[in-house]
Amino acid sequence: MSISDNINDYNSLKTAVKLLESPSITAKISNIISFPIEGAVKKLPKSVTKKINGAVQVALYKAADVALLSIDNQPNKSASTKLHKLYAATSGALGGAFGFTSLFIELPISTTIMMRAVADVARSEGFDLNDLSTKVACIEVFAIGGNNSKDDTTETGYYLSRSFMTESIRQLSKELAEMAAKQGANKFSPMQTGKWLAKIIEKVASRFGVVITNKFAAQVVPVIGALSGATLNTLFTHFYQDIARGHFIIKRLENQYGYEQVKEEYQKILNKS
Repeated sequence: MSISDNINDYNSLKTAVKLLESPSITAKISNIISFPIEGAVKKLPKSVTKKINGAVQVALYKAADVALLSIDNQPNKSASTKLHKLYAATSGALGGAFGFTSLFIELPISTTIMMRAVADVARSEGFDLNDLSTKVACIEVFAIGGNNSKDDTTETGYYLSRSFMTESIRQLSKELAEMAAKQGANKFSPMQTGKWLAKIIEKVASRFGVVITNKFAAQVVPVIGALSGATLNTLFTHFYQDIARGHFIIKRLENQYGYEQVKEEYQKILNKS
């Protein structure tokens, strides 16, 4: 059966394309602060950038566990999008009010809120939060940054991000399977699974860290205060809720129609827009 024959699924795919090919979060930040974010990033000391990247990796790892465990596993339950934005705004206001040093305290809180919002969307699309693949897909959302003018013209920003993660996961899965085979195990141990997830998070953090660095740079601009800290966090949560919605619509449709058919129709819809 073709996805184009099912009007509801086809419309869902069109929605996903619109969400996933929207302007990047960096472009949206630049719009809020009224000047290109690159200038603010260049003013950050390299030591600070390095510290941010390390903090992002830790925040993602903790958020993945805390966020999914804090949500009732009821697939197809509607997502509480407004509530998560309120939580994000509150944490952002605190980070903005107390300056740059507090951002490292606020980061794991805001990341957990965003991860919880992503997991909430995954659940609303019918995914089982106890499934390891769902957890990986939630983490994967943070490697997707929206449309970027620097992306290869032969593929969309979304599918470039997907291919990046798919290759990483494939290689890690192969390494882990070989390790399990040597040990005579039929399945991965909790320690092996933890190592696998840590490696995936490391890959995602390399991309998400760039986005967070942009956010931090914007937040320490002299004219930015508590209000803009709240605004930026609300923007981030809204953005990743939208990315998660598009991502899990795609994942749901792929389960039904297959990866290649969904990707082909996705490209056709994009070309028409």
